[in-house]
Amino acid sequence: MPKIVQAFVVAIPFGFAFLTAAPSLGAAAAGADAPGAAAAADPYLWLEQVDSQEALQWVRAENDKSTAVLEKDPRFAGFLENARAIAQARDRIPHPHVLHGEVYSFWQDAEHVQGIWRRTSLASYATATPDWTTVVDLDALSSAEHVHWVWKGATCQEPAETRCLLQLSDGGEDAVTIREFDLATAHFVDQGFALPRGKQEVSWHGARSLLVAREWNAGELTTSGYPYVVKQLVRGEPLAAAREIFRGKPSDVTVQPLALDDGDGRHVNLIVRALSFFESEYYLVDGNRVRKLALPLKAQPEAMVRGRILVSLREDWTVGGKTFKQGALICAELADLERHPEAPKPALVYVPGPRETFDAAAVTRDALIVSSLDNVRGRISVYHPRPDATWTERDVELPDNSSIDVDDTELHGDLAFLFVTGFLQPSTQWSVDVRDNGVRQLKTLSPKFDASHDVVEQFEAASSDGVKIPYFVVHRADMPLNGNNPTIMTAYGGFQVSNTPYYSGITGKLWLEPGGVFVLANIRGGGEFGPAWHEAGLKTHRQIVYDDFAAVARDLFARKITSPRRLGIQGGSNGGLLMGVEFTQHPELWNAVDIQVPLLDMLRFEQIAAGASWVGEYGSVKNPEERAFLASISPYANLKRGVKYPEPFIWTTTKDDRVGPQHARKFAARLSEYGIPYLYYEVIEGGHGSGANLDEIAHTDALEMIYFTRKLTDE
Repeated sequence: MPKIVQAFVVAIPFGFAFLTAAPSLGAAAAGADAPGAAAAADPYLWLEQVDSQEALQWVRAENDKSTAVLEKDPRFAGFLENARAIAQARDRIPHPHVLHGEVYSFWQDAEHVQGIWRRTSLASYATATPDWTTVVDLDALSSAEHVHWVWKGATCQEPAETRCLLQLSDGGEDAVTIREFDLATAHFVDQGFALPRGKQEVSWHGARSLLVAREWNAGELTTSGYPYVVKQLVRGEPLAAAREIFRGKPSDVTVQPLALDDGDGRHVNLIVRALSFFESEYYLVDGNRVRKLALPLKAQPEAMVRGRILVSLREDWTVGGKTFKQGALICAELADLERHPEAPKPALVYVPGPRETFDAAAVTRDALIVSSLDNVRGRISVYHPRPDATWTERDVELPDNSSIDVDDTELHGDLAFLFVTGFLQPSTQWSVDVRDNGVRQLKTLSPKFDASHDVVEQFEAASSDGVKIPYFVVHRADMPLNGNNPTIMTAYGGFQVSNTPYYSGITGKLWLEPGGVFVLANIRGGGEFGPAWHEAGLKTHRQIVYDDFAAVARDLFARKITSPRRLGIQGGSNGGLLMGVEFTQHPELWNAVDIQVPLLDMLRFEQIAAGASWVGEYGSVKNPEERAFLASISPYANLKRGVKYPEPFIWTTTKDDRVGPQHARKFAARLSEYGIPYLYYEVIEGGHGSGANLDEIAHTDALEMIYFTRKLTDE
């Protein structure tokens, strides 16, 4: 796979990470409903016009009202100072990306607000104070071009790793401008590839051409707002000269190119045609031909090593008389697929145990690294291919009770960099030499809060159907079991995203250190226990996700850890929908609800931003049964006058072109109409997250923590 250098993700990503274009709001608002009827039923459609003067005037007024409350709290200045110090600390671990034998890393601090992309040698990176050289200065570039550039990553051509496609966003939205960059000269390539702004996906197709999915002609987008036409673009040619190689349908979710590379220089281009969020067809690009691969719809190519393509399965697959189980990782020889794409010969690599799940795969030149979860705890194993299509396996010894992620690997060497984090132990970075599994701790984050009095426990709560739902509780060892402990509880519950332990300096300093409790619930809809755990909450079965969350709350009460008066909940994106549902279904269970960049109008989510792409998760209003269910859970539709709700804190971002700020705006407006107290805040920049730079992120963090402190403590 080509090197994809990603920016640090602040919020849990929602849905596809495709950098593709959503339809304009004017077109979306005029969708399935007749304009007159829609306006009569929904008086706040005008707030769906994201950048209209009237809507932004409303946003600024709401921001002023909320900041007048939260920022005027005498504790806010201290919270903000601590949040900024943690966010901008120079001892943060720089996430590595190995390119052409050097380490690259994107970095932001007080002096580099927009950020710099910088590099150093492998040897220097392993030291406590690497000698960095700036490659791209986004602050300088933004100033020179009068654009608020936000880093979105870089895709670099293999095997040379000297030319990269930089992805830059104006203000943090998913739509990007793409430019070719030369690592050798540290300059943009004169007359190189330059793709104008749009939600778009690219992959290298050799050294002189790209495969590009974008809106080639006006309106040539799927109903989800993504492109469905892939063309080959040769360096030096205008976009109009690009040659079409694949065309999907407007009813698809998206069509995009995907390149896989191994450390020996093998390269293969694929076309991914997403029929739904979780079902895709894959096509092999072979010269002028595009041939369909006979893979199951719920499968995903992960990487390639020694000519073997690794594929994860989200459904059982019977082929050649063998059945490979849901959740397994399999492989197929590239040479076999190129000869007979219609008749793959897969072999098993990894199959999870009853409490395990495959998380991710990464490769070095000669090895495969598999990260997995065992009862929501991270594990890393290294596999080496044998000539007979089998694999050797060795586990890597790392700290237990942690989340373990592969930061990056040396595609043309033997090193892997791992990121290990837990609730109370400052995050650490390790290097692993995959030849012998030699492990070396490289970097450790300095403690951001005093955790010496804290402990982590894992409990289970029985949901409405009797299924046991695990959850973590972080608290002081001497916490009294009197039901009076201020507690923040969070979950995600969707898209097979796993919620695992993580170190948060902000939560630790501003909540745990003063004596607060933090709870992470592993409810269904996520991926903590494999595809079946996710599928249990799909579409009209989704109520079980919300029952799981409420069950954990009641279990906390039964254990005397906290009480409704002291319990606050927090979630973003799909987790923001979770918060909205819990707010309307169980207002009696919490005293604070922090609703972050949410979906809330589930009867119009398909017509807002990229919402149509999530029909595979939520269902569609076009299906009568699914519409009835969506109406029953939609927070916007289920607000009621006269109900005693906790005062929520709702925040979103103007530049979010994935979920969109429309949901949060309309929900707040409906609360105002009903006379229900609330706080609303909208970050003007930042995309689908809490801000476009560290200062904005720290400000949003401080607002959230002062909100919880005001609501859940007696101070």
